[in-house]
Amino acid sequence: MGTTYRSGKYRVERDLLDEEGLEAIAQRKIYSDTHPRLTERLKDSLRCTVPKLKQRIVHSLPVLYWLPRYSIWEYGMPDLISGISVGIMHLPQGMAYSLLASLPPVFGLYTSLYPALVYFFFGTSRHISIGTFAVLSIMVGGVTERLAPDSNFLIANGTNLTAGQVDIQARDLYRVQVAAATTVLGGLIQVVLGLVRFGFVGTYLSEPLVRAYTTAAAAHAVVAQLKYIFGVSPKRFSGPLSLVYTLVDVCSLLTKTHLPTLVVSAVSMTFLISAKELNSFLSPKLPVPIPVELITIVAATLISSYTQLSSNLTISVVGEIPSGLSPPSLPNVHVFGEVVGDSFALAIVGYAISISLGKTFALKHGYKVDSNQELVALGLSNAVGGFFQCYSVCSSMSRSLIQESTGGKTQMAGIVSAVIVLVTILKLGPLFQELPKAVLAAIVFVNLKGMFKQYSDIPQLWRNNKIDLAVWLVTWVATMLFNLDLGLAASIVFALLTVIFRTQLPTYSVLGQIPGTDLYEDIETHRGVREIPGITIFRSSSTVYFANADLYLEALKEKNGGGNGTVFVIPDSARHADEQGRWEYLKGGAPDCASLGSVSELQDEGSSSEDTLSRDLERVSLGSLGKWTWDVHSIVLDLSTANFIDTVAIKTLRSVSSSLSCLND
Repeated sequence: MGTTYRSGKYRVERDLLDEEGLEAIAQRKIYSDTHPRLTERLKDSLRCTVPKLKQRIVHSLPVLYWLPRYSIWEYGMPDLISGISVGIMHLPQGMAYSLLASLPPVFGLYTSLYPALVYFFFGTSRHISIGTFAVLSIMVGGVTERLAPDSNFLIANGTNLTAGQVDIQARDLYRVQVAAATTVLGGLIQVVLGLVRFGFVGTYLSEPLVRAYTTAAAAHAVVAQLKYIFGVSPKRFSGPLSLVYTLVDVCSLLTKTHLPTLVVSAVSMTFLISAKELNSFLSPKLPVPIPVELITIVAATLISSYTQLSSNLTISVVGEIPSGLSPPSLPNVHVFGEVVGDSFALAIVGYAISISLGKTFALKHGYKVDSNQELVALGLSNAVGGFFQCYSVCSSMSRSLIQESTGGKTQMAGIVSAVIVLVTILKLGPLFQELPKAVLAAIVFVNLKGMFKQYSDIPQLWRNNKIDLAVWLVTWVATMLFNLDLGLAASIVFALLTVIFRTQLPTYSVLGQIPGTDLYEDIETHRGVREIPGITIFRSSSTVYFANADLYLEALKEKNGGGNGTVFVIPDSARHADEQGRWEYLKGGAPDCASLGSVSELQDEGSSSEDTLSRDLERVSLGSLGKWTWDVHSIVLDLSTANFIDTVAIKTLRSVSSSLSCLND
């Protein structure tokens, strides 16, 4: 074997090897060497040594690995600045997103505190911010409103129900129990999936699916906030088309819009949008972003308190926010059976969002995120948080970007942000009792702007990949019409069907050589390639298995010159170069007398076509492929794209081999 170099070209020479020769040289290991027996694997997993125990503990508690190596001088100040910035964002987002979950605002603050503390010990991503997120909040809101609607908590007056009077305290208490139970169950699902190494489950949610799902969820969030924006009280709908029914009901109530509430909403949104645009413009010159949401809620609270908006203009406000931390409590296990589907959906969606963000930052900053450990960390954050009246959490894109852009280096930034939230809960919570709910709804509206920008995916996918576009559109339509849980299930099923579709209907091609190289391309899509005389190279863009084996055989017949037919064998005297070119002209078509006669004229001018046929050609039957044998003497099946093969495909390839064996007779 040798390699010759010359003026930018190379030529490789090596001996031709068959399977036996290759095995003799490579010396394949025996199966038992590469695949230990089950008993041996069990013994190895149960064998306990000090180094192995230490490795398991460090793997389960990543904080034990990075915290002893933490450099205060190098990471302390960046993490402090980043943590304060993210903590300030937690306050308005926690209270605003709790409205999406149909819970009192203080529980949004709890959700911003406890899960972040748990993730500090178990998480492997250095830059994601765990806490409330709009998509999960609206999913939780769908569960709480379904199991605890207002109609179940009407105040009874003797034997009658007081019209329109709802026991808000009892309703909110039960909704908190439902949200906590859903969160604990979802967290346990995530922990179990992580322990059994199911971290790859997030890969089944492709990027087009996730982006379309979050876009549709943003639409659900907007519709859910319309009642706070306009100050109306629409009916509560559930099931398929509930989004449409709710939107129609809100539109029918527009004539009853509470104008002071609408003015507060409009002013808040105008200020938020203007300030955020200014923030983006000045971001290169600012060490930390301006806390626009915090400024908004502080200003709105002060104005509302001094002008008595709630009493003078009947504007709905947040209301009582208890100071201090609530004690842990057991979840209401009686609702587990009713929320198991919702919990599973929350577990999968939350993990998919978190791991995608975590891997993005890890790739950018050169470290590794363990997908299985992330699943466990997120599950423990939810499971533990549920005992403290938190609802489902995942990473937030906006807060994570702030944590990364302000210089955050490690998970220590999450602890700093949690301290900010803790101080607010203990000392500052009651100060926000006069905050109008319309302001929180405006914050939700403006923060969803980034998700609505994802509609620009549609023209991009149209240009790049139609199947991905179909996944995007089906996911969006299903989520809009069937709600978030059923929409997610339908989207995953459709995405998996597209995988089958891609493998069942691949692209089949015949390859030709690029002159002067050892490179091969499709002869139908490249003008400059030429088939090697006498050889057909057939390639499929997908693996061969039971779902496409018959299609593979049919495509091979078609690319190889047709179906069943008669083969005309040319005698050796007619196979020199000039005549070969004429014979190749007939490839893929049925020969007629004129064509055959023109070829025979090269051998014996003046003789008739019938004489030529009887003298020069011998008719033989080819079986299934029907190939003109003077054109091809060898067929190469390019299986470089096959990453697996099944018994049906093996039988198909054997059939091809048997059908082509007559070419060697």
